[in-house]
Amino acid sequence: MRSTGREKLFWTVGLAAVLISALTPVLWLLMLSFKTPATVGDGRLVPAQWTLDNYTTLFEGGLDSPLLRPLINSILIALIATSIAIVLASFTAYAIARLEFPGRRAILAGALAIAMFPPISTVGPLFDMWRALHIYDTYLGLIIPYLTFALPLAIYILVAFFREIPFDLEEAAQVDGATPFQAFRKVIVPLAAPGMFTAAILVFIFCWNDFVFSISLTSSDASRTVPAAIAFFTGESQFTAPTGNIAAAAILVTIPIIVFVLIFQRRIVAGLTSGAVKG
Repeated sequence: MRSTGREKLFWTVGLAAVLISALTPVLWLLMLSFKTPATVGDGRLVPAQWTLDNYTTLFEGGLDSPLLRPLINSILIALIATSIAIVLASFTAYAIARLEFPGRRAILAGALAIAMFPPISTVGPLFDMWRALHIYDTYLGLIIPYLTFALPLAIYILVAFFREIPFDLEEAAQVDGATPFQAFRKVIVPLAAPGMFTAAILVFIFCWNDFVFSISLTSSDASRTVPAAIAFFTGESQFTAPTGNIAAAAILVTIPIIVFVLIFQRRIVAGLTSGAVKG
């Protein structure tokens, strides 16, 4: 059914309004990152004096710089959590999609409920437990809570992808002499690779953006990730707010995720809609 001219105008205006409302804060943040401390509060969008000092000071001092060490922590913790979540979720999702056992639907519904659970409600008990277990302010202390929420999300997405793979392919591999695990590893996993990649992207973004666990379960740059580290930026004195540095750091950690999402947007949408419709 063709859209009328009025409908096209309506959707165009609506799209423009959404883009402007979404991009205006990002543009404002970008302009703040190029302002000098003296002009950061002048209320102008375009800087009167352009400077890159807000970016260069973030990396002064090497590993002791305000951003480099937290950036390395974010990359490593997100990659480790994503790898573990995808491996464990693949086995679990395969079992739910292929095997007949009581409670399959309840497990899948429980996974979705846990993925949507508010993380802030678990911070208090985890703080006490992690200090008692001596994993407070460590990589492990962040990876475990990340897995708690990322793993159910990955399971929910992968179940939909495993269900789309014909069972006949698996049976044919077993007829040719493959064991069930060999059929899973050599036949099912390659066919489900796009779904696993989609789940990995979403899990990585979840871990990368976390603020609640990082600021609550760390106390130093030994394991603190970027979102929490930005909150501890200091100015040249106690009376100076590091607005320019915060804006520059926010831009630096946001650009890779935006580029990542733009490149893989189709796979991300496919993973989310597939899990929502066929779960």
